[in-house]
Amino acid sequence: MSGISTIIILRASIARPAAFLLLLAGLCFTCIAQTATPQQSTPPQTPDQKADDQDAPSSDIPRIRVGINEVNVVFTVTDKHGKRVTDLKQRDFRIADDSKPPVEVRSFHAETNLPLQVGLLIDASNSVRDRFKFEQESAIEFLNQTIRLRYDQAMVVGFDATPEVTQDFTDSAEKLAHGVRELRPGGGTALYDALYYACRDKLLKKAQAGPTRRAIIMLSDGEDNLSHVTREEAIEMAQRAEAIVYTISTNVSGSKGTGDKVLERIADATGGRAFFPFQIRDVSNAFAEIQEELRSQYAISYKPADFKPDGHFRTIEIVANDHKSFRVRARRGYYAPAQ
Repeated sequence: MSGISTIIILRASIARPAAFLLLLAGLCFTCIAQTATPQQSTPPQTPDQKADDQDAPSSDIPRIRVGINEVNVVFTVTDKHGKRVTDLKQRDFRIADDSKPPVEVRSFHAETNLPLQVGLLIDASNSVRDRFKFEQESAIEFLNQTIRLRYDQAMVVGFDATPEVTQDFTDSAEKLAHGVRELRPGGGTALYDALYYACRDKLLKKAQAGPTRRAIIMLSDGEDNLSHVTREEAIEMAQRAEAIVYTISTNVSGSKGTGDKVLERIADATGGRAFFPFQIRDVSNAFAEIQEELRSQYAISYKPADFKPDGHFRTIEIVANDHKSFRVRARRGYYAPAQ
């Protein structure tokens, strides 16, 4: 209570005791109402802040969405020929969280229809100039076929020296296509910064009405020469955002280079897949396979053993009992929330 309010109360108590009591009751009611009102959260950062934000990882990064005692994992199963397998049951898998089986598996089912939140990251550096137009059209075709009106959402981020959002999250295929066509090649390559930014400043701050599948599709040659964050820091941020990262290499030299190994590492660590379409016309086929895979996955929810909210990284391992016939791709782990 302010000093001015105190003076008013004292004068009222001397002059009119009844008025003083009414005034005091009103002030008490106001204090109670203010106490019950929740504090407003800090406004999220805007895309304009992205360059400064990437100088170093934030110390107050949101933790991955893990309940107090529940972990959710989306994963893909393929046979030894690389064909997706979609008819397996919970009993066909073994799960280990930090090398221990879960206390309880709470749900297991094939997830073919979850809403999607997709981030399309397109390398717009000088190194991809020769094939940029074709890649743009392939990306637009993917978005047209994948994003369902009033159900899925996607954003378009181009990157060279810095990431640039040319279209924020929307379900409009027309707006997304415009965002892709807005991209112009030029400059160096800050691939790790782009992934870090897309996950921290966009996906982690994007509201979710319910269970949602998050994916990043990154079209690049994998060569990075300007990022402020490291490859592993970018991967960590993708893991915190629960984003599966699919990478499509733009290297058409006919052999895998250093950048291709980077793309493989990012995809493998997040449960995604790396594509290497050595002929440029095969880029659209890679997009088509990603679209099909996003609709052909499993989801499991479990209670981990000896879980501690200490902020540490906990490993996840999901293995098919018939491991000679089936291969499981899932994110390698998650960061437990910190108290």
